[in-house]
Amino acid sequence: MNQLEQIKQTFNQIGGKFISEPGYIAEKLKGIKAFVFDWDGVFNNGTKDQNGTSIFSETDSMGTNLLRFSKFLSQGQMPYTAIISGENNSSAFSFTRRERFNTCYFKVANKLEALDHFCQLFDLKPEEIAYFFDDIPDLAVAQRVKIRIFIQRKANPLLNQFVIKQNYTDYITGSESGNFAVREACELLMGLMGNYDQVVSARINFSDLYRKYFVLRQEGKTRFYTSENGIISEQNN
Repeated sequence: MNQLEQIKQTFNQIGGKFISEPGYIAEKLKGIKAFVFDWDGVFNNGTKDQNGTSIFSETDSMGTNLLRFSKFLSQGQMPYTAIISGENNSSAFSFTRRERFNTCYFKVANKLEALDHFCQLFDLKPEEIAYFFDDIPDLAVAQRVKIRIFIQRKANPLLNQFVIKQNYTDYITGSESGNFAVREACELLMGLMGNYDQVVSARINFSDLYRKYFVLRQEGKTRFYTSENGIISEQNN
Protein backbone atom coordinates (compact mmCIF):
# COMPACT_ATOMS: atom_id res chain seq x y z
CA MET A 1 0.00 0.00 0.00
CA ASN A 2 1.47 3.36 -1.02
CA GLN A 3 1.43 6.50 1.13
CA LEU A 4 -1.68 8.01 -0.46
CA GLU A 5 -3.64 4.79 -0.03
CA GLN A 6 -2.54 4.63 3.60
CA ILE A 7 -3.71 8.18 4.19
CA LYS A 8 -7.06 7.47 2.57
CA GLN A 9 -7.56 4.36 4.69
CA THR A 10 -6.50 6.16 7.89
CA PHE A 11 -8.93 9.04 7.43
CA ASN A 12 -11.74 6.83 6.13
CA GLN A 13 -11.44 4.86 9.38
CA ILE A 14 -12.37 7.95 11.41
CA GLY A 15 -15.28 8.77 9.13
CA GLY A 16 -13.60 11.21 6.73
CA LYS A 17 -14.93 11.29 3.17
CA PHE A 18 -12.74 12.00 0.16
CA ILE A 19 -14.82 13.71 -2.49
CA SER A 20 -11.60 14.31 -4.43
CA GLU A 21 -9.00 11.56 -4.46
CA PRO A 22 -6.02 12.09 -2.11
CA GLY A 23 -3.59 12.26 -5.02
CA TYR A 24 -5.60 15.05 -6.64
CA ILE A 25 -5.72 17.05 -3.38
CA ALA A 26 -1.97 16.51 -2.94
CA GLU A 27 -1.34 17.86 -6.42
CA LYS A 28 -3.49 20.93 -5.74
CA LEU A 29 -1.63 21.51 -2.47
CA LYS A 30 1.58 22.22 -4.36
CA GLY A 31 0.18 25.54 -5.53
CA ILE A 32 -1.40 26.59 -2.23
CA LYS A 33 0.02 29.75 -0.65
CA ALA A 34 -2.65 30.53 1.95
CA PHE A 35 -4.90 28.84 4.50
CA VAL A 36 -8.20 30.56 5.28
CA PHE A 37 -10.61 29.50 8.02
CA ASP A 38 -14.17 30.29 8.98
CA TRP A 39 -14.53 30.62 12.76
CA ASP A 40 -17.92 29.62 14.19
CA GLY A 41 -18.66 25.96 13.55
CA VAL A 42 -15.06 25.32 12.48
CA PHE A 43 -12.92 25.99 15.56
CA ASN A 44 -15.94 25.31 17.78
CA ASN A 45 -19.50 24.01 17.55
CA GLY A 46 -20.96 27.48 17.07
CA THR A 47 -22.29 27.83 20.61
CA LYS A 48 -21.76 31.31 22.10
CA ASP A 49 -21.92 32.86 25.53
CA GLN A 50 -23.90 35.97 26.49
CA ASN A 51 -21.14 38.16 25.06
CA GLY A 52 -21.21 36.48 21.66
CA THR A 53 -17.91 34.65 22.22
CA SER A 54 -17.21 31.12 20.99
CA ILE A 55 -14.08 29.34 22.14
CA PHE A 56 -11.26 27.43 20.43
CA SER A 57 -9.12 24.47 21.48
CA GLU A 58 -5.36 24.18 21.85
CA THR A 59 -5.60 20.94 19.86
CA ASP A 60 -6.85 22.80 16.80
CA SER A 61 -4.42 25.64 17.42
CA MET A 62 -1.49 23.22 17.33
CA GLY A 63 -2.87 21.81 14.10
CA THR A 64 -2.81 25.20 12.38
CA ASN A 65 0.73 25.86 13.61
CA LEU A 66 2.04 22.51 12.37
CA LEU A 67 0.24 22.94 9.03
CA ARG A 68 1.93 26.29 8.49
CA PHE A 69 5.31 24.79 9.39
CA SER A 70 4.65 21.88 7.01
CA LYS A 71 3.95 24.30 4.17
CA PHE A 72 6.98 26.40 5.15
CA LEU A 73 9.16 23.29 4.81
CA SER A 74 7.66 22.33 1.47
CA GLN A 75 7.79 25.76 -0.22
CA GLY A 76 10.49 27.63 1.71
CA GLN A 77 8.31 30.57 2.73
CA MET A 78 5.54 31.33 5.16
CA PRO A 79 1.99 30.65 3.98
CA TYR A 80 -0.54 33.42 4.46
CA THR A 81 -3.36 32.85 6.95
CA ALA A 82 -6.73 34.41 7.68
CA ILE A 83 -9.94 34.04 9.63
CA ILE A 84 -13.12 35.18 7.86
CA SER A 85 -16.08 35.48 10.20
CA GLY A 86 -19.52 36.94 9.82
CA GLU A 87 -19.55 37.89 13.51
CA ASN A 88 -17.62 39.93 16.06
CA ASN A 89 -15.87 37.43 18.31
CA SER A 90 -13.21 38.40 20.87
CA SER A 91 -11.95 34.82 21.06
CA ALA A 92 -11.15 34.88 17.34
CA PHE A 93 -9.25 38.13 17.86
CA SER A 94 -7.21 36.57 20.68
CA PHE A 95 -6.48 33.47 18.62
CA THR A 96 -5.32 35.30 15.52
CA ARG A 97 -3.11 37.66 17.54
CA ARG A 98 -1.49 34.84 19.46
CA GLU A 99 -0.98 32.63 16.43
CA ARG A 100 0.15 35.57 14.30
CA PHE A 101 -2.36 35.01 11.51
CA ASN A 102 -1.98 37.69 8.86
CA THR A 103 -5.58 38.87 8.91
CA CYS A 104 -8.83 38.52 10.81
CA TYR A 105 -12.03 39.57 9.03
CA PHE A 106 -15.13 40.03 11.18
CA LYS A 107 -18.73 41.16 10.70
CA VAL A 108 -18.42 40.39 6.99
CA ALA A 109 -21.82 39.21 5.77
CA ASN A 110 -20.64 38.66 2.18
CA LYS A 111 -17.46 36.65 2.61
CA LEU A 112 -16.47 37.14 -1.03
CA GLU A 113 -15.64 40.73 -0.09
CA ALA A 114 -13.10 39.46 2.42
CA LEU A 115 -11.72 36.90 -0.02
CA ASP A 116 -11.19 39.53 -2.70
CA HIS A 117 -9.58 41.91 -0.21
CA PHE A 118 -7.29 39.17 1.14
CA CYS A 119 -6.17 38.27 -2.39
CA GLN A 120 -5.45 41.92 -3.22
CA LEU A 121 -3.62 42.47 0.05
CA PHE A 122 -1.15 39.63 -0.51
CA ASP A 123 -1.18 39.38 -4.32
CA LEU A 124 -2.90 36.01 -4.24
CA LYS A 125 -5.27 34.20 -6.57
CA PRO A 126 -8.26 32.21 -5.24
CA GLU A 127 -6.70 29.05 -6.70
CA GLU A 128 -3.78 29.52 -4.29
CA ILE A 129 -6.05 29.23 -1.22
CA ALA A 130 -7.22 26.30 0.91
CA TYR A 131 -10.46 27.02 2.78
CA PHE A 132 -11.89 25.38 5.91
CA PHE A 133 -15.64 25.95 6.33
CA ASP A 134 -18.89 24.55 7.69
CA ASP A 135 -22.05 26.34 6.58
CA ILE A 136 -24.08 28.16 3.95
CA PRO A 137 -22.46 31.65 4.28
CA ASP A 138 -19.14 30.02 3.31
CA LEU A 139 -20.24 28.39 0.06
CA ALA A 140 -19.59 31.38 -2.20
CA VAL A 141 -15.94 31.29 -1.11
CA ALA A 142 -15.80 27.50 -1.47
CA GLN A 143 -16.88 27.92 -5.10
CA ARG A 144 -13.86 30.09 -5.83
CA VAL A 145 -10.87 28.58 -4.02
CA LYS A 146 -8.64 25.61 -4.89
CA ILE A 147 -8.92 23.28 -1.89
CA ARG A 148 -12.14 23.04 0.14
CA ILE A 149 -12.34 21.29 3.52
CA PHE A 150 -15.90 20.92 4.80
CA ILE A 151 -16.33 20.54 8.57
CA GLN A 152 -19.31 18.23 8.94
CA ARG A 153 -22.26 18.08 11.31
CA LYS A 154 -24.78 15.26 11.45
CA ALA A 155 -27.45 17.87 12.21
CA ASN A 156 -27.46 19.18 8.62
CA PRO A 157 -27.64 16.09 6.40
CA LEU A 158 -29.27 17.94 3.50
CA LEU A 159 -26.52 20.56 3.51
CA ASN A 160 -23.93 17.79 3.57
CA GLN A 161 -25.56 16.26 0.47
CA PHE A 162 -25.85 19.67 -1.22
CA VAL A 163 -22.15 20.44 -0.73
CA ILE A 164 -21.21 17.12 -2.33
CA LYS A 165 -23.70 17.44 -5.18
CA GLN A 166 -22.56 20.96 -6.06
CA ASN A 167 -18.86 19.98 -5.82
CA TYR A 168 -18.10 22.53 -3.11
CA THR A 169 -15.67 20.34 -1.19
CA ASP A 170 -12.68 18.04 -1.63
CA TYR A 171 -12.88 16.42 1.79
CA ILE A 172 -15.49 16.14 4.54
CA THR A 173 -14.12 15.67 8.04
CA GLY A 174 -15.03 12.65 10.11
CA SER A 175 -14.93 14.85 13.21
CA GLU A 176 -17.88 17.14 13.76
CA SER A 177 -17.55 20.87 14.34
CA GLY A 178 -16.38 21.53 17.88
CA ASN A 179 -14.71 18.11 18.08
CA PHE A 180 -11.19 18.94 16.84
CA ALA A 181 -12.13 18.85 13.15
CA VAL A 182 -9.55 21.55 12.37
CA ARG A 183 -6.80 19.31 13.75
CA GLU A 184 -8.06 16.44 11.59
CA ALA A 185 -8.02 18.61 8.48
CA CYS A 186 -4.56 19.99 9.23
CA GLU A 187 -3.15 16.50 9.78
CA LEU A 188 -4.69 15.38 6.49
CA LEU A 189 -3.03 18.17 4.52
CA MET A 190 0.30 17.61 6.27
CA GLY A 191 0.07 13.93 5.39
CA LEU A 192 -0.64 14.78 1.76
CA MET A 193 2.36 17.12 1.68
CA GLY A 194 4.44 14.10 2.68
CA ASN A 195 6.43 15.64 5.53
CA TYR A 196 4.33 14.84 8.61
CA ASP A 197 7.08 12.89 10.43
CA GLN A 198 9.64 15.60 9.69
CA VAL A 199 7.27 18.29 10.99
CA VAL A 200 6.55 16.48 14.25
CA SER A 201 10.18 15.52 14.86
CA ALA A 202 11.35 19.09 14.28
CA ARG A 203 8.71 20.41 16.69
CA ILE A 204 9.60 17.83 19.35
CA ASN A 205 13.26 18.81 19.23
CA PHE A 206 12.70 22.52 18.53
CA SER A 207 15.15 22.06 15.68
CA ASP A 208 16.95 24.87 13.87
CA LEU A 209 14.40 24.61 11.05
CA TYR A 210 11.51 24.96 13.46
CA ARG A 211 13.22 27.87 15.23
CA LYS A 212 13.67 29.63 11.88
CA TYR A 213 9.99 29.13 11.09
CA PHE A 214 8.88 30.22 14.54
CA VAL A 215 10.94 33.42 14.48
CA LEU A 216 9.41 34.33 11.11
CA ARG A 217 5.93 33.52 12.41
CA GLN A 218 6.36 35.69 15.49
CA GLU A 219 7.55 38.63 13.42
CA GLY A 220 4.14 38.81 11.80
CA LYS A 221 1.45 41.25 12.88
CA THR A 222 -2.25 40.52 12.65
CA ARG A 223 -4.41 43.06 10.85
CA PHE A 224 -8.14 43.30 11.50
CA TYR A 225 -10.80 44.23 8.96
CA THR A 226 -14.54 44.57 8.84
CA SER A 227 -17.09 45.43 6.16
CA GLU A 228 -19.54 48.31 6.13
CA ASN A 229 -21.78 48.95 3.12
CA GLY A 230 -19.62 46.65 1.06
CA ILE A 231 -16.38 48.47 1.91
CA ILE A 232 -13.60 46.66 3.78
CA SER A 233 -11.80 48.85 6.30
CA GLU A 234 -8.99 48.19 8.77
CA GLN A 235 -9.78 48.33 12.49
CA ASN A 236 -7.64 48.80 15.59
CA ASN A 237 -8.67 45.73 17.58
